[in-house]
Parts: sequence; C-alpha cells; structure tokens
Amino acid sequence: MSIDIDRIDHVAVITINRPEARNALDPVHNAALGTAVAEFEADPNLYVAVLTGAGNVAFSAGADLKTLLPEYQSKVRAGESPMWNFGGFTTLERAKPIIAAINGHALAGGCEMALACDIRLASPNATIGLAETKWAIIPGAGGTVRLPQAVPLGIAMEMILTGNPIDAAEALRIGLVNRILPSETLLSDALALALAIASRGPLAVKAARASILESRSLTERAAMENEFKHFLEVVRTDDAAEGFAAFGEKRNPVYQGK
Repeated sequence: MSIDIDRIDHVAVITINRPEARNALDPVHNAALGTAVAEFEADPNLYVAVLTGAGNVAFSAGADLKTLLPEYQSKVRAGESPMWNFGGFTTLERAKPIIAAINGHALAGGCEMALACDIRLASPNATIGLAETKWAIIPGAGGTVRLPQAVPLGIAMEMILTGNPIDAAEALRIGLVNRILPSETLLSDALALALAIASRGPLAVKAARASILESRSLTERAAMENEFKHFLEVVRTDDAAEGFAAFGEKRNPVYQGK
C-alpha cells in the first residue's frame, strides 16, 4: 500500500496503490497523495503528471468511509474546520497539467480528484459519480464547483443530487472524459499523451493552462487582455527563440524551460 511515483522522462505517473480498498484514501494515503502531487509540482524536471489507481477495478472510491471520514467528522463536530481536499490535491494551486487515467470506479472523492485533473481518459468499465448525498453530506473537495463547469448544469444537478454514477459511455457523451480507451492500453495511452505535452515548450504549456483557467472568472475583454499578457511573457523566452530556430532549421526543438 502506497502512493507510487514513477518518473518517465519529464512525466510523473502517480498511482494510488490501495487496490484492496478500491484505492480509497485513508488518513495515511490522503496525506501521501498530497505530498506526491506537491513534489511533482515542485520538481523543475517534471512537466506533466498522470494520476491513476492500482489494478483495473477502481481509479479511487474517494475517502475511506471507515477511517478518513469518521476522523474528519469527529473534528468538525468538536468545532474544528479542517480542510477537506485530499492532501491538498483538489485545491492546490498548480501550474502543471495532470491527466486522469480513470481505470474503473471514480466515485465521490475519486470523482473530485478526476475533476481536479486537466484531461480525463477512461477505460470502458469506468463509472464516475458524486455519491455524497447518499451519506447525508455533499461533495466538499470541488465537486459542486467543477462538475457544473465540465458538463451541462442539469446533468450536474442530477448527478450530485441523486448521487447516482454514470458509465464511461455517458461520461464521453456529455464531455466529462476526452476518450474511452481499452483497459489494457489506458495507462500507456495516457502516458503517451503526457509525453507529447511534455515535449512542447514547458513555459508555454503552463501559460496556456493558466490563461484557460483564469479566463473562466473574467469577462471576455479581461480574458483577452490576460491572454495577451501570457502571450507576451512566453514570446520573450529563450524557449520561444529555440522553437522558431528549430522550425527554420527543420529539427526538433530542445527546450530548457527558460
């Protein structure tokens, strides 16, 4: 049992390795996941991450109902207001993209972790849902915020209020996942996508991601101005000069993140 990190070129593959509990997070794994994502974010040699779960049954069933949630509830009922964000992952201010390889059930907090990722790929047996109302609570790690941003409001309302999950085909139809991929190639396909993104200018990837996410809370005019700010910043970089030179010389660029 662990949170595993494998480094492949400029990509980190982060695996929630607790398959006997459907990769649910107990207090130890919850903290370890936050540490793993923070280490990825802080490592200048890692540009993109893939998040997945061990085995082929579950991405993650979210918080462990036998340990993590009862421990949290006892603190809340004692008057505390501790953060609820899966080791900081779902609220951590990130600059780098993460791809979710959803290899089975992504329920409750597992769905919230997938929603916190930038791109979602799913296996045919994936089920995705926010089940919290079944336990008399609500999603508290971004579910009620990110799901309505990812799918039509009425669909998000139905999923959240009923707590019922949807299958991979429905997730693809409503745009919640980018693609459905064979279970046996899901992780390798996610890694290939991550490596493709990592081969682009890393500063440009960060800037493009930031511009996309920041635009959601801005007016169109402000968003365009913000995009132009990011554009000027990356045009000034050595990486941009290298990209232009490589194009002219018909060779692959060698980016340094400068």
